[in-house]
Order: sequence, then structure tokens, then C-alpha cells
Amino acid sequence: MIKGFGGIFWRTKNIEVIKKWYSEVLKIEIDNWNGTIIKSDAANETIFSFFTEDDAYFPTEQQVMLNFQVYNLNEMIEHLEQMGVPLVKEKEVSEFGQFIWIKDPEGRLVELWEK
Repeated sequence: MIKGFGGIFWRTKNIEVIKKWYSEVLKIEIDNWNGTIIKSDAANETIFSFFTEDDAYFPTEQQVMLNFQVYNLNEMIEHLEQMGVPLVKEKEVSEFGQFIWIKDPEGRLVELWEK
């Protein structure tokens, strides 16, 4: 019955700072209604997964973690270096792909993934 995710919504302390950061760092074009529409392509997957409260994969005080699939993780790392955004965790390679972690201005861990 589920067609796909309809959206990701969360509250923020400083909407202008967050909009600017996601726009500049992750190149997400944020419209004047404070959001954007990301249209998937055939190579993109959206993972919906549960974690226990004490799972150490991402900070336990963070209820939700964003994961963005990227085309080229090495190019993203170069872009982040140019923007002065440090990696929270160096690139990890597993059978699921390659991953890096960064934090947004409010300290939320954001995962970037190349399949």
C-alpha cells in the first residue's frame, strides 16, 4: 500500500541558518516555502529502518538520522573540505556501500551514502 516517503519534516531553532547550510553544503535547493522536492531516479533507494534506543550507530539523543544517497562520495568529500565542513567519521566501506558522517549546525548527525 505504501508508494514511498511523502516527506521528512522537523523543527529547527534557526530556520535561516539551517536552510543556508543544507543549501550550500549539501546543494539542496531550498524554496521560499522552506523546503524542496527531491525526485528519485531508478538508481536511488530510500531505506526505512528502525534502531533500538541504545543502538550506537548514531547518537542516542538524536531520534532520527537523515541519510542522503550521493552520486560520488569522493566528490562530496572534496566539496565538504572546500566548505570547511569536517567529517565526523571518515569514509567507511561495507557490503552496503560507502558512508561518511557530518553534522549540521544544530548538531544532527547526517549520513551520506554512495551505493
